[in-house]
Amino acid sequence: MKLKYKCDIKSNVKTPILHKNTVLKSTKCMNIIFLLLSIILLVATLLCLFLKYNKNNSSYIEILNYRPKEQIYIYNSSFINYCSVVSDDYKFDCFPRGKVNQNSCEERNCCWSPSTPNSQIPWCYYPSNYTNYKVINVTKSRNEIVSYFNLTSNTNYINDIKVLCMKVFFQTAQRLRIKIYDPVNKRYEPPFPEVPVLKLDKSNINVPLVSDYIIELAENKVGFAIIRKSDNVTIFDSRNIGGFIYSDQFIQLSALLPTKYMYGLGEHRSNLMLDMNWKTYTFFNHDNPPANGINGYGSHPFYLILEKSGKSHGVFLFNSNAMDIILQPMPAITYRTIGGILDLYYFMGPTPSDVVSQYTEIIGNPFLPSYWTLGFHLCRFGQTLKELLHVYNRTVSAGIPWDTHWNDIDYMKNRNDFTLSDDFIELPKYINFLHEIGMHHVVILDPGISSREPKGTYPPYDDGLKKGLFIKNSSGLPLEGQVWNLNGGTVFPDFTNPMSIDYWIDQVSFYHKILPFDGLWIDMNEPSNFVNGDWEGCKFNHSNNWENPQYIPNVDGGKLNYKTICMSAEQYAGVHYNIHNIYGFSEAITTQFALSVIQNARPFVISRSSFAGLGHFAGHWTGDIYSTWDDMKQSITDIIVFNMFGIPLVGADICGFNKNTTVELCSRWSQLGAFYPFSRNHNSNENFDQDPVALGPLVTESAKKALLIRYSLLPYLYSLFWRSHIYGETVARSLFFEYPSDISTYAIDTQFLWGSALLISPVLKENQVDLDLYLPNDIWYDYYSKYMTVSNGSIFTVNAPKDTIPLAIRGGYILPIQDPATTTTSSRKNPFGLLVAPDKNKEAFGYLFWDDGNSLNVWENGFYNEIHFKLYNTTLSNKIITNNYSDETIILQHITIMGIQNEPNNILVNGNIHNNFFYNTTEKALYFSALDLDLNMFFNISWTEISNN
Repeated sequence: MKLKYKCDIKSNVKTPILHKNTVLKSTKCMNIIFLLLSIILLVATLLCLFLKYNKNNSSYIEILNYRPKEQIYIYNSSFINYCSVVSDDYKFDCFPRGKVNQNSCEERNCCWSPSTPNSQIPWCYYPSNYTNYKVINVTKSRNEIVSYFNLTSNTNYINDIKVLCMKVFFQTAQRLRIKIYDPVNKRYEPPFPEVPVLKLDKSNINVPLVSDYIIELAENKVGFAIIRKSDNVTIFDSRNIGGFIYSDQFIQLSALLPTKYMYGLGEHRSNLMLDMNWKTYTFFNHDNPPANGINGYGSHPFYLILEKSGKSHGVFLFNSNAMDIILQPMPAITYRTIGGILDLYYFMGPTPSDVVSQYTEIIGNPFLPSYWTLGFHLCRFGQTLKELLHVYNRTVSAGIPWDTHWNDIDYMKNRNDFTLSDDFIELPKYINFLHEIGMHHVVILDPGISSREPKGTYPPYDDGLKKGLFIKNSSGLPLEGQVWNLNGGTVFPDFTNPMSIDYWIDQVSFYHKILPFDGLWIDMNEPSNFVNGDWEGCKFNHSNNWENPQYIPNVDGGKLNYKTICMSAEQYAGVHYNIHNIYGFSEAITTQFALSVIQNARPFVISRSSFAGLGHFAGHWTGDIYSTWDDMKQSITDIIVFNMFGIPLVGADICGFNKNTTVELCSRWSQLGAFYPFSRNHNSNENFDQDPVALGPLVTESAKKALLIRYSLLPYLYSLFWRSHIYGETVARSLFFEYPSDISTYAIDTQFLWGSALLISPVLKENQVDLDLYLPNDIWYDYYSKYMTVSNGSIFTVNAPKDTIPLAIRGGYILPIQDPATTTTSSRKNPFGLLVAPDKNKEAFGYLFWDDGNSLNVWENGFYNEIHFKLYNTTLSNKIITNNYSDETIILQHITIMGIQNEPNNILVNGNIHNNFFYNTTEKALYFSALDLDLNMFFNISWTEISNN
């Protein structure tokens, strides 16, 4: 059907009309167009004359000719208005909420094309050249471009922003920032995380910044493309993509992407590789057991994409408002946020690890955890002190490695923070006992403060009320909801208020004198609420529409205050509507600081709610998951993705939280959970005990066997966390991080790596005693048998006995280990060892970071040791990089070198003959013992191999 058009004088846009019986007065329309074009030509001529004689002003004409090292071009395209598209994949939804028909669609100047019933393809979609902003000025400098746009036609959304500014910041060679905002009226921007201010080099102010990217701007409207310079791949293209809208409570930006291989966008229950088939991911922190299709506990609008070349890049939208992100098969992305601004960061990689490091440089590198926190943790909800002691006794008797016992809300009086139940009056004695034997203790702490205790009996409420530190309702009084507090009322501290820091330090400090806990577990901090909004109902000004904006993202419950507090609630940093997603983050920051002051040691905080940057202050667990095989499998994706989010200290409740587990499930989950970066078994009060010994010999043996391996590998794991802290690297990672050119790794979410070297392949199905696992193109050594496999990128079947998790070490790496004990306190005193796995060139490399495991600022103060190890052919040596920690002697006693094909002789240690070695002809492994080498001193070990020829 031939398209017809109507002429819109206000916007000067020809909009296609699909009614067959519409009659156009083409002559009248052409006259109007001719008149408008004449006016535009006259204005352009006058503008050129003005710019010609005003050389001191930067101009739009100048920017057209500005090409510093090919960083920027202006994209020129003919202005064609059409609704026909190449394929359905290009259709961007113009009517995302409500019932739509042809009339309501075309009233938005959008295209109508009914699709197959039940199809996800939008029936109402934007013409590709949809625009309601035009350029009014562009200026440039060495490090940025500034463009201004004005609104040319209103949208159907309330309060369109009349003038926009787009700033393009060339921050580093691999990092680009594009900020689109209202230059006239200040809009909300998240106060956390505090992005470091980039210090620009002013010595070469006239020299263009060398970068890995090129920017192309759309002609005369808002739109841009980012292109990787080395291979001309467009990684993000919003030019001529319909639907850019910037109103007060609805902001939308769409873009084409280079591939479908996308990861991130959490917290959601999803596969590792995200679904691009018209999938909506909603970002609004929410208390609900993780389930498909709903918003989760945290918000991380960051994604990483693998390009066809194997290179990767990442994009972060720094916006804490509720939002939907829609992925479609093109592949393409659409951002829809209901507040704030568009503040986009682009990270050029080119490796996945580079992308994550560049991202954490913005949001804050992960904190360095205390050594004891990497041990095994035990907890359960619904437990008396007597039952707690039973768990201690049976776990210790079984010889299971274990470091930290936790308490859920059972220990509180009336389930109120900073109180101690009469049933747990002896808990402080138990904690002191744990400390005496080198163990630790953590308690839960919810943000909700009881508001209905007798006056003068509950200081946390009285003090906060006196200082005005609780979130307020629209009437200026403390907003009252309901969480666990048994007396029926809960108020919420405003952690964005600077005065809350002293308040929280006072409460935590006072309670720490009663209960000498070692860490805090902050839960229910989305914030969760058992009533919607508050007890009084959310009274709000309808002109603001905080509770019921024109567009509501696809949140669980259908409204923003569902199971949380009112959006109109007032906080120091603004209305809760803007701050909701960072509430738990603000609590984590305050709690972390309070603990560091009180303990003068590295604070240990685990938070359920999260936002970008949480990993700089706290760890995370994945919430109230179920005791199912599917949830166990999902946990692998969760820990990989949260490592990408800069939160490496992450884990799931081993054996599941909700519902009863089974012996086989808990056995296999205990094996997997031993390799979570944060390893904790925890379950609900409605279920039977699931600590390992409670479930019998199979679970006991599985947990013990896997945890002894974990404890032996703690020096390697701790060194990975050091790399994460300093360089922003992941601890647990997907195989594609190490093999980005191997497309077979892209969707694997049943295996993962610790660092670059240790491959973990858990059994995730019932009744399996062998496992099909993928080994990328490399040399791999079985952890148990030391058997070497040379893979060209294939699937292998390995044995997986009921009590054993398959593990493999990658060739080319050296792992520092330590003789395991049942606590980290004891294991730190044991001798060290090395696991050496040569690559095809008979080379390997490794490193060890070592300090006291608990002091603050050891990296900044230099109080640590850094030791590198290197195998070259038949010589193994170390190199001391830093040697400033001398409180402990680090003794290397044993070494295992795999892949030794021929029997060695002439064993020399530091030039002296060494006889304490054994060559296993079956394993092809060389074992050294009784070395007694100080790792802080240089050593050299060499041998020769007897040729079979």
